[in-house]
Amino acid sequence: MSDLIFPMTEVLGQPAVRVQAPDGAQAIVLLHGGHVVSWIPAGGREQLYLSPQAVAGPGQAVRGGVPVIFPQFEQRGPDTSLPRHGLARTRTWAVESSSRAKDHAQLTLALDDNAETRALWPHSFTLELTVSISGQRLDLELYAHNPGETSWPFAAALHTYLAVPDLSQARLQGLEGCHYVDSLTGGETVEDHPEKRFSGEVDRIYAKARNLLLRDGPRRLAIEADQLPDVVLWNPGPDKCAALKDMPPDGWQHMLCVEGGNILEPITLGPDESWSGRQSFTLLAS
Repeated sequence: MSDLIFPMTEVLGQPAVRVQAPDGAQAIVLLHGGHVVSWIPAGGREQLYLSPQAVAGPGQAVRGGVPVIFPQFEQRGPDTSLPRHGLARTRTWAVESSSRAKDHAQLTLALDDNAETRALWPHSFTLELTVSISGQRLDLELYAHNPGETSWPFAAALHTYLAVPDLSQARLQGLEGCHYVDSLTGGETVEDHPEKRFSGEVDRIYAKARNLLLRDGPRRLAIEADQLPDVVLWNPGPDKCAALKDMPPDGWQHMLCVEGGNILEPITLGPDESWSGRQSFTLLAS
C-alpha cells in the first residue's frame, strides 16, 4: 500500500479508507471492489444508498454504493463467459495515491490482472478508480489501460445507488429525446417524458444521455458524465427486492440507480492504449 494520508476504517468487515476534505466533505471507499459506500457533502447528509443487509467478502458484490462494473455490464458482453457485471467489483484493490488540498481530497485505488483474473478473462489490464470530493461535489473517474500485447473489448459502468427518502417523490430530468433499451420488455424506443417519475421496477439503458438533474423533495442533484455516454436507470421494484437476500423488502423505495456507463457500444483497447470515463455529482442549493 502506498503512503495514505487518510484514516483506515472498517465497513462490512472489510478495510476501507475514509476520504476527508478540510471543508467537511467525506467519502468512504472499500478496498474490496474499489467500492465507494458513502458520500456526505460538506454540511450535508448521506447521498448514497447502502443496503442495511449488504455483505462483502471474497466473491461477493456489495449491494449499494458505487460498484465498479468491468469488463462487461450484466450479461450483455462483450464476454458473456464472465461473471455477471465482470470481475472488478469482487476483487481487492490497492491504494495508489492520496492527496488533500485546502478545499479538495482525492484517493486513487488500482486493480491489476493476476492469475485469478486471467483464469476468467485472459487479458492483462490495469484499472484505476479516482474518488475526488470537494464541498458539494463528488467526482468518480475510472481509468483502464491495456499493458499487454493483444487487444480486448470492454464495457464499463459506475453503478451508482443514490439514496432517496421516497422513490415516488423522485424526479429525473434530462432524458427526453434519448433512445433507450428497456431490459424488462426487450423493446427500444425514445424517451418522451421531460421528467421521469418512478413507481416500481425500472431497468433501462439510455444512449447518449447528457446532463441530468435529480429532484427529490428539496434536494437538487446535478449528474454529469464524460466518456460515459450511456445512463442506466435501475430499481428492482417490490417483487424483485423482496427476493434479494441482501436488501430489506422496502429497500426499493429508498434508492435509485443512475449510473454512467459505456455499454451499448463497447470500447476496444489495443496494446498500450488507455481510456477514462468520469461521472460527477453536485448537490445544488435548494
